[in-house]
Amino acid sequence: MRCPSLAELPPGEVTHRGWPWEEESEALPSVMADGTPWPCVSIVTPSYNQGQFIEETIRSVLLQGYPNLEYAVIDGGSTDGSLNVIKKYERFLSFWVSERDEGQAQAINKGWKRARGEVLGWINSDDIYLPGAVTKAVSYLADHQQVGMVYGEGYHIDVDGRIVERYPTEKFDADRLGDTCYICQPTTFIRRSVMEKVGPVDESLRFCMDYDLWIRISQQSVIDYLSDYFAHSRLHEESKTIKQAVPRAREALDMLYRHYRSVPPLKVGGYARAILATQQNRKIESNRPALIMSMVRLCVREFLRYNRRIPLSQMHRWGGGLLEGFSKLIKTESSQRPPD
Repeated sequence: MRCPSLAELPPGEVTHRGWPWEEESEALPSVMADGTPWPCVSIVTPSYNQGQFIEETIRSVLLQGYPNLEYAVIDGGSTDGSLNVIKKYERFLSFWVSERDEGQAQAINKGWKRARGEVLGWINSDDIYLPGAVTKAVSYLADHQQVGMVYGEGYHIDVDGRIVERYPTEKFDADRLGDTCYICQPTTFIRRSVMEKVGPVDESLRFCMDYDLWIRISQQSVIDYLSDYFAHSRLHEESKTIKQAVPRAREALDMLYRHYRSVPPLKVGGYARAILATQQNRKIESNRPALIMSMVRLCVREFLRYNRRIPLSQMHRWGGGLLEGFSKLIKTESSQRPPD
């Protein structure tokens, strides 16, 4: 499918301005510079009750200006008005469904299994692509046949679309990936041939299925980083990243242990910080030393739980990890203290 132009799309809400409401990516010719057709790119949006954001997501995909795009929305049975938005754009979608499923990972797999693209991507129904993201990623893959996955830079945005911060993206390093997930999910594009090697997205995972996938791909293929900004990743109170921080952090610990048979101290500290963040209503001023000690005990307990036998290589690599994790823990606790 050729991406539609801005004029071809239904009008968005008049209150919205800029990309992707009043702006579009430059439309590409049907063939690349060498005369070969652009490869088919299949994008899937897993959706469930994100009616507030999904129209912006859909428009950011459709307005990429790419000449061979397959776009699907896999909805889990939304009840909040999302279906009205999907139906508004359905003639521009390759396919869409709305039915009960077992979560985000299953929705992605369902879409990719039905898709025919040589390059695959997914973008959640509260995130947005930036102009030209698909073209930049596919052009790089076309010029670097040995690369199986490419990712770029991204921003965190708030509920109103305002930039909060740069996503902490880093250049690719397989060892570093064992310490932290520095790859911004909506900026990633993966060859189908790579997914056929590593297998589908893990449907047993509710939160860190993307992190798990990056690790599996890194073990089978080349991953490259581009400095271009590809996407905005939205943070809001109803997102899983914020609303379910503790189970998300616990799942990450278990997933990392499954891959590496150990867990880095920064991830243990992240789990402790997630627990701390859920206790914002506690009275801590008179009991701050006890609180800090309880968090230290938690970190030590969880660190030993996952790291009974620590390889020497890990001990060297983790040199400053314990101190850095403890420092972040104290900063989190201090930021949540009530004002004097």
